[in-house]
Parts: sequence; C-alpha cells; structure tokens
Amino acid sequence: MKPLAYHLLRQLANGDFHSGESLALATGMSRASVWNAVQEIQTAGIDVLSVRGRGYRLSRPLVMLDAASVTQALGESAPFSVEVVDEIDSTNTRLLQQVRAGPPNAAAPNLGASHASVIAAECQTAGRGRMNRAWHAPVGGALTFSLLWRFSQGAAALAGLSLAVGLALARALETMGTTGTAGAAGVGLKWPNDVLWRGRKLAGILIEMQGDALGPSAVVIGIGINVRLPAALAARIGQPAADLETVLGIDGARALDRNQLLASVLAELNVTLLEFERTGFDAFRSDWQRRHVHQDCPVKLTLSGGASVSGLARGVREDGALLLETAQGIKPFHSGDVSLRSAGRAPVHGAGQAA
Repeated sequence: MKPLAYHLLRQLANGDFHSGESLALATGMSRASVWNAVQEIQTAGIDVLSVRGRGYRLSRPLVMLDAASVTQALGESAPFSVEVVDEIDSTNTRLLQQVRAGPPNAAAPNLGASHASVIAAECQTAGRGRMNRAWHAPVGGALTFSLLWRFSQGAAALAGLSLAVGLALARALETMGTTGTAGAAGVGLKWPNDVLWRGRKLAGILIEMQGDALGPSAVVIGIGINVRLPAALAARIGQPAADLETVLGIDGARALDRNQLLASVLAELNVTLLEFERTGFDAFRSDWQRRHVHQDCPVKLTLSGGASVSGLARGVREDGALLLETAQGIKPFHSGDVSLRSAGRAPVHGAGQAA
C-alpha cells in the first residue's frame, strides 16, 4: 500500500465509523483520495465497511505497530532499539545490509546497526523463510520483525541457536494472555525453526549471520507470527496454519495488541540470548524436547540435496542436531525438513533413547 493508505488505516484502526469528511480532515487528503486509499486497504485484504451517512469502518479493529508503545511496554532496562516501518522488502535483508556497513562508532554514529536493533514491519513485500521460501503475511494480521544480536563467539559456538529462539518464542506465547484469557496453551516446537499449535504452523524463524569463524558474530533473527489469518490467505499457504487471535479466543470485536506481543517476545529473547551466550544450547535442551511435536514419532527427513532419511525422532543433541534412530542406529543431522510418516513405516530397530 502507499503511505497515505497506511495513514488512513491508522485512523480506521479502532473499528469505529469515521465519516469521509473527518478522515479527509485528519489525514489532509481529499475525499477522493480517501476513497482511493480505502480501495487500497481492501485490496490488501482488510475488510472496510462503507455505510451511507455513517462513513467507513473496519469490520474488525486493529492495533497498529508503534515503536513508542513497544519501548514503553519493554521498560527502561531493556536493551532494544525499536524501529517500525509500514512497508519493506525484508526486515532481515535490511538489518543484514546495515551489518555489512559496520557497527556505529563515535565518528559515524549513524553507520550500520547497533546491538539489539529491531525492525518491525506492517508489511514485508519479500519476506523470507528457510530455503528462501516466501512468508505470506497480511497487512495488520501478523507480527514480522528482525532482531540484530551481536555475539562474541563464532558460528560453531552458536549451534542450536534457532532452537533456543524457538523455545523463547514458545515461552512468550504461552504467557501472552489478554484480559480474561490464558496464554497460547499447547504450543509445540518442530525442528529446527517452526512453532506449531495443534499441528498447525503458528510462527517461523529465520536466522542469518555474518562474522569470523572464531567470532565475533552478528546474528539477524527474523520472526514471523500469524496473528490474524484470513481464510483466503490460509488457503494459499502450503501447510496447515494457525493464528494467535484464534488460539487466544479473541473474537471479532477485539484485537490483539501486537505492540505488547512484540515487547513480550523481545523480553523473553533478551533472557534467552544472554543465557545462550553463557551456556550454549545444552541448557535449553530438555525444555525444548518437552515441546518437541515429533518426539519419538516416525518421521522423514528430507536433506538439502533431495535425498531423504526415515527413522524415529529421538530429540536433539546438545548442539541442536536432530537425532534420528534408523536401521543403522541413532544418527545426528544438522539440516533438513522434517515430516511425519505413517506409524510403523520407519525402518528402525527398537525404541532406544538418545544419549
């Protein structure tokens, strides 16, 4: 959408009726421009009702992203610098570009991006998941953001980071209740970077890093959470998907506060990433396996070259590698896509536990 359409959407976000005249005055647009912006909003997948004599309103209210609201919810002790943009190609791409420019310094304070920089977007036109898969997210219906975290270690010491981030995300969602509601009970983790709810994808993680082999490293953590998933978009996604408003039982008269959600996730990430730098993944391993949706299930692991391996998922190693029990014994795998197999089809030799 164009900037004026986002400006108008913020005026409509509360779900109340607004006359075309009042919207024109509030936005500095002509009545014709207001009408055109409404059409853009509808084309983006947001339902706008138009009633003669009353004006326009959203069929469901929204809470638009706001950097000041996120910062206030985080509190003064949080290390994050939060930026919110309406539309961007990819928040991960933008932060990686800033990393390549080098860290800010006294001579060039606006150079690059500092530690704990966050970019959140209402819309990513080229959002990415693992293996350059597209991430589909409706305007106002998702929380998509990237976080830059600088580690003193190199890539080898950061093995299992995506699993620790997934655990932090699950913990945040489990406690993300609203007034009168509980958190997202039943959140599970799929190796290596998906968060599921009742077998449906709720959130995904993409981690990209730059740095020296022995450190330091600049890691960009991209996270996408389905907050409100229209049926038309759900049909386009190549796998079963869930959204957080449905999980939390939020009806059409209310909206999840995505600013509070972002603050909750960042606060949990801060705790997790500081601990991960001290201990690595092993400290998180048992808690991750407790949420592992494929634990002790027959699965097929598709490798990057197209070959596949079948076995029983026996959890993860201390470095985050997936442990598969195959006919040749328990073997670790560091990459690949996991899918369930029908019970009894995996070529395994018993029910031994992973070490």
